[in-house]
Amino acid sequence: MGRMSDIAAAASEHSKERPPRRFTRSQTVWLSLLAGAVYFFSNPKPQSYYDYTFRVAANFLSGSIGFAGKPPSWLNEFVPFEGSYYSVFPLGSVLSMLPAALLKSIGVIDEMPARWIAALLAGAGCFFLLKIAERYDISAAKQLLMTFGILFGTFLWVNLSFAGAWQLALAFAMVGELGAIYFTVFDRRPALAGVFFAIAFGNRTENLLTAPVFLYLMYRDGPVSNEVAEIATIPGMAGAKQRLSRLAYFCIVPFILGVLTLGYNYLRFHSITDFGYARIPGVLNEPWYDHGIFSTAYIPRQAWEMLLKMWHLRDQWPYLLPDRFSSSILLSSPFFFFAATNTLGGYCSQNCFVGSSIDTHISFMDTRKLRRLAVRLSLRNCAFAVGISSDA
Repeated sequence: MGRMSDIAAAASEHSKERPPRRFTRSQTVWLSLLAGAVYFFSNPKPQSYYDYTFRVAANFLSGSIGFAGKPPSWLNEFVPFEGSYYSVFPLGSVLSMLPAALLKSIGVIDEMPARWIAALLAGAGCFFLLKIAERYDISAAKQLLMTFGILFGTFLWVNLSFAGAWQLALAFAMVGELGAIYFTVFDRRPALAGVFFAIAFGNRTENLLTAPVFLYLMYRDGPVSNEVAEIATIPGMAGAKQRLSRLAYFCIVPFILGVLTLGYNYLRFHSITDFGYARIPGVLNEPWYDHGIFSTAYIPRQAWEMLLKMWHLRDQWPYLLPDRFSSSILLSSPFFFFAATNTLGGYCSQNCFVGSSIDTHISFMDTRKLRRLAVRLSLRNCAFAVGISSDA
């Protein structure tokens, strides 16, 4: 016991010497606003004309879920059924757009405010990432680096900057998952966690597969910031009742949204399980849907695309060319290699991270000169990554 007390005292004394690890609330907000501003100005010409969910949300406000007239030609994912045209986006993604549609209905805006929504979602994601990062025993600088690594060192930056309906739905789902994680694990608020989880699977239905994980995390006992330890570990029936109560509060909003989604499917296509994806003209003829819309057979293929797929080899300059749709994240974002191998090191790692994130963004531009520049920068940073790894 004496030895343990000495260790605890030494750890306490050491912790007093450490610099503060958490950003203040105002700093977190300002950093989130900064991240949102970067996303806002990243693409001056977003694909706001791909406004499926915005149109449907506006149609909701007028009391209809379908369109009598044929939508514009570029909105080819509106599918015809019994004389009307319906979007194949799930109900949650439409509900997420209701605030923007309301602004249009009162004359504040004329079109989908894609850049503003992308910026708000990026800022919200930054906020939750920082709040999650502060719960780990790392410095504030590393918290910021890991947060910005996700926001600016991955395809997220490129994807959300397009700001079409698909990209915004993915970002809503990401923010929903982050909020559900934070309010389940770090600041346990079951009902609020359920709201964010509903946002996540409401925009990307497959996120329902993570429900067992959240239910387990919500059910288990453990010290969290807003629960007194004595309450969190109540024994016997009282403890079981409290855990089941947490689960019930968590499930309220997701259950309601799930039932409404099934009803929405039935109103559109007369089947509660028909989301409409297979009704998109020609979609089942695409090679990546050779097993239908949903299939576990796609998992190995997706793992290959995300983790191992190389860039394209060419017989002329540039000899290596990133794929516009997918390639190994370890090539597109060397930052993750550093994070995984724990070789992050001050200025050098931050410089490589900035370079790799710029590569990721530029490589999806259209002009040939910019794409050649992206390849040069990527090769430089890959070599730089190998150099740092050998020195670590």
